[in-house]
Amino acid sequence: MRSNLVTNLLVLTLAFTSGFIIMSIELLGGRILAPYFGSSIYVWGSIITVFMVSLSVGYLTGGRLSVHNPSLVRYGGFFVVAALTLTPTIVFGNAMMDAVFARVIDPRYGSLLASSLLFFVPTAVLGMIAPYSVRLMVQTTEHSGRIAGGLYFVSTLGSALGTLATSFYLVLWFEVNQILWTMFTVLMMGGLVAFTTGRLRETA
Repeated sequence: MRSNLVTNLLVLTLAFTSGFIIMSIELLGGRILAPYFGSSIYVWGSIITVFMVSLSVGYLTGGRLSVHNPSLVRYGGFFVVAALTLTPTIVFGNAMMDAVFARVIDPRYGSLLASSLLFFVPTAVLGMIAPYSVRLMVQTTEHSGRIAGGLYFVSTLGSALGTLATSFYLVLWFEVNQILWTMFTVLMMGGLVAFTTGRLRETA
């Protein structure tokens, strides 16, 4: 019982964290694209579209993966992979934007292509976390609806706070890459905590 409580608290905390980071990255996407394509409705339409599509792919993939021996070890792997796939955006973001802008000046298609290159993969990986979180917490089918509702509440609350924190404070206090490196560090730490907890439970 105690181990299940620890697992559920950890999963809820990490689901909250992933929701926070998803929306923070989405808002930072506007800052990254603005010097090249502006901040018009075309640009924000491209960013939102890419994030919605990538999240839908992540939800589908995470749901399918959750069927096969779900574990905290694999769950932690999602966070580590998300951090690693975010690295090219941080390190090569400017070079990628220069390359896209040199070839596609139209703000509609240029911003759509740039958003896809920069954010599709890490956001899709982050999208896997929510359905996998539900599977880790569900012990009996009779409580699945309540657990799923509670988990998506926590995740969406994280997204709301990530939106406010990033737009109201973080972008005023830090450079974009500083925020992204912090996201990278948080994802890695979350992954390592889940991985370590899972290993300890397997050997207990």
